[in-house]
Amino acid sequence: MALLQMTRWPARLLGASPGWRRAACAPGARAGPRRPGPPGAQPPGVTRTRERYRVERLPFSSVSEQDLATFERIIPGRVVTDPGELEASNVDWLKTVRGCSKVLLRPRTSEEVSCILRYCYERNLAVNPQGGNTGMVGGSVPVFDEIILSTALMNQVISFHDVSGILVCQAGCVLENLSQYVQDHNFIMPLDLGAKGSCHIGGNVATNAGGLRFLRYGSLRGTVLGLEVVLADGTILNCLTSLRKDNTGYDLKQLFIGSEGTLGIITAVSILCPPRPKAVNVAFLGCPGFSEVLQTFTTCKGMLGEILSAFEFMDAECMQLVGQHLHLANPVRDSPFYILVETSGSNAGHDAEKLGSFLEQALDSGLITDGTMATDQRKVQVLWALRERITEALSHDGYVYKYDISLPVERFYDLVIDLRTRLGLRAKHVVGYGHLGDGNLHLNVTAEAFSKALLEALEPYVYAWTAKQQGSVSAEHGLGFKKKDVLSYSKPPEAVQLMRQLKALLDPKGILNPYKTLPAQA
Repeated sequence: MALLQMTRWPARLLGASPGWRRAACAPGARAGPRRPGPPGAQPPGVTRTRERYRVERLPFSSVSEQDLATFERIIPGRVVTDPGELEASNVDWLKTVRGCSKVLLRPRTSEEVSCILRYCYERNLAVNPQGGNTGMVGGSVPVFDEIILSTALMNQVISFHDVSGILVCQAGCVLENLSQYVQDHNFIMPLDLGAKGSCHIGGNVATNAGGLRFLRYGSLRGTVLGLEVVLADGTILNCLTSLRKDNTGYDLKQLFIGSEGTLGIITAVSILCPPRPKAVNVAFLGCPGFSEVLQTFTTCKGMLGEILSAFEFMDAECMQLVGQHLHLANPVRDSPFYILVETSGSNAGHDAEKLGSFLEQALDSGLITDGTMATDQRKVQVLWALRERITEALSHDGYVYKYDISLPVERFYDLVIDLRTRLGLRAKHVVGYGHLGDGNLHLNVTAEAFSKALLEALEPYVYAWTAKQQGSVSAEHGLGFKKKDVLSYSKPPEAVQLMRQLKALLDPKGILNPYKTLPAQA
C-alpha cells in the first residue's frame, strides 16, 4: 500500500517517515476507532452524582418487588437487577457521573416500551432511556435510582429501499452496524462518529449528533424523515414516514430530535442515506499558524466545492496526546496546527486532479508546510484515527473537563489560548480540535483529578466567553445533566419557558429522563 503520488504535488509534501509507512501497513495495525463501553466493575474515583453535584431527588416512587414482578411479566427474562451487571449502565463513558439505579429493562419492541412506560406513568416511576451510553454530558445515566430502559435489544433493520436509500430501523441499532449494512447496498449513513462502534442510532437522533459528515450531509434534522416515539404515558406516536416531502401540519418529529429522551423515547427511525462515494481521498496537513488554517479552509471550499466532505482541525497538543497515550504515529512533524481534509465523489480522476491543484496552491502560498495523503481505504482509516481517537487519548490523561461549543470561525481558537493563560499550571493540557467546517470547537482541559477550584475557574467563564461571541454552549453533544443549567447562555428566557411548557404537555409527571436538558427550577 503506497501513498498516492500526484504529479503536480511536490514530493516533499507527499513524503512520510519510514516509521509512518510501517505503522500504516503493519499487519494488525488498528485502522478504525471504536469507543469502548464503560467498564464492568465500578471504576475507582467515580463519585455518585448526587454527592458531587447539588441536586435533590424529585418525589418519584421507588421500585418495589411488585413493580419488578410486573416488569418480568411484560419482558420475561429481560429484567436486570444484579448490582454487578447494573454498574456499567450507572456510569457514563467518561467516568464523571454515576447513578444508583437498581433495575435495568431490556425491551425488544415498541409495544413492550409502551407497556413499560404506561405502568411507570401510573406508578410515578422515573425512567432513564439509554442507548450505547457514549454521551459526553451525563444524559444517558441515572442521577438517582431511575429505571434504566435500554434499547440494546431493539436492533433490527425494518426495511431498506435500494432506489431511494431510505433506511427504517429500530432505535437500538449500532451506528457502525448500520454503516456496514447500507454500504453493502452502495450507500452510506449520513453521519459518522468516533463512537460509531457503540452508539445507537436512536441516541444519535435523541441528541441530534453532528459528527464528521455534517459539512457534507448536514444535520439529522434534515436527513431523518420520520420517527416512532413512545410518550411518557405509553402512547405510541407513529410518525415513521419514508416520504421526502410531507407538508401536512406540524413536523412533530423535530420535537424529539435533540430532546435527549425528555419528551419521549425514540423506538424507530426512518433516515435518508446518501449514495456511497466511489472515490474518497484524505489529506493530513500541517499549518504554520491558525490564520493559515482559516485561509486553507477558504481556499479548500473554493477549489474543492462539491467534493469536499470533511475539514477537521487539531492542535499540536492533541497530536502529542494521541501519540503518548495511544501510540499512533503522526505523519506530519513539527506543526502547531493540523487539518484533515476529505473529499468524496464519483470520479477518482476528477477528484484527484482537483485535490492536487488545491494542495499545490496551498503549499506554494505557504498555507501548509507538510502533509500526506491516502486513497486506499485502510490508509484513509489510519489517517482518520488520528482525529477520531483524540477523545480516547484525552480520557487517558486524567480527569477531563469537556466543552462542545459553536463559535464564529475567526474566533475558533482564541478561547484555547485564553484558557492556557488563565489556568496556567492548574491544568495538565488545554487542547482544541473539532469540526472547523461547521464552527464546532471541542475544548478540553485535563487535570490529574477532579478539582472544584479548577471547575470554578472554567465555569461559567467558558460559557460567558462563548455567549459574548454569539456562540452556542452546546454544538452537538447536547445539554444532558452537566450542561442543563447553562442553557440561558444560548437561549432567551422566553425560549426556555416554551421548552418547559412543551415538557409539561408531553410529560406532565416529568418521569422521562428527569434532571436533564432543562435548568432546575427554584
